Amino acid sequence: MKVTENHDEAQVQLMKPIEFENGAVQIDAAIVAEGLGLAPSLLREEMRTGRITGVAERGVDADSGRHRLTFFSEHRRFRVVVDEAGAILRRSAVDFGDSALPKSAHKAGG
Repeated sequence: MKVTENHDEAQVQLMKPIEFENGAVQIDAAIVAEGLGLAPSLLREEMRTGRITGVAERGVDADSGRHRLTFFSEHRRFRVVVDEAGAILRRSAVDFGDSALPKSAHKAGG
């Protein structure tokens, strides 16, 4: 999974918020930053240091054609479900405030 930033206005118009390329998922950093309650400028550094992690899952059976992307920070979990064209079907965020994210919230399917 790759988080990308769109700085060039022409590129913003061409890139969809979520794209699939050669089996990899690319998501606009602004979506992830907003979902985790961060400034977009902090997202890349937080990911680089491992304070933000993520997992991508491909739907099976009734969820075939869907993808669930989940991102974890110290106090928050952000999840987005998209169809195979990259359209966002659902987003959700769980914020634990000053408490650390419980280990159970770090499970991919949970």
